[in-house]
Amino acid sequence: MKKRSLTLMVAAALAGSMTFTSCIGSFGLTNKLLSWNHSIDSKFVNELVFIAFHIIPVYEISCLADILVINSIEFWSGSNPVADAGSVKSVETENGVYTVETKADGYHIEKEGEEGSAVDLVYNAEDNTWNVGANGEMHKLLKYSNDKEVVMYLPDGQEMNVELSQAGALAFQQVAQGYAYYAAR
Repeated sequence: MKKRSLTLMVAAALAGSMTFTSCIGSFGLTNKLLSWNHSIDSKFVNELVFIAFHIIPVYEISCLADILVINSIEFWSGSNPVADAGSVKSVETENGVYTVETKADGYHIEKEGEEGSAVDLVYNAEDNTWNVGANGEMHKLLKYSNDKEVVMYLPDGQEMNVELSQAGALAFQQVAQGYAYYAAR
């Protein structure tokens, strides 16, 4: 009976930690571990390592570390502590394949097969802002004010203080949808 109570308590803590941070995160540690295992040449050794890492609970521990610590750090600081600068990954979506390059100060994202489709997300540590760059122009995206709110820069040059909560995210989402509606007209 105690084991079941402990399992329920751990499951509730994990669910609560994901609810409180409102961040899925990139699961950098777990993905690095899986990438390393995929890089093994022999499919048999790959499978043995995969099974062994489940028995020893390496994957479970890395996933737990991502959920409880690393993804929260990524959400609040804006940077992933286990991301490698210079790493390049391809992401396949229903809209095409995108190449994402991790840089020391952010990310370079480009849609494969389309010239001039590159977007840069750049973190400026001096003024604590994330900026977006495209077509040779750089624009501020958001600035961290404190631990409880950020300043979002709107397309018309206005600023909006957004509380780092579900209510703040919903309020900003409504404003952004308004801009998208008028931009589409």
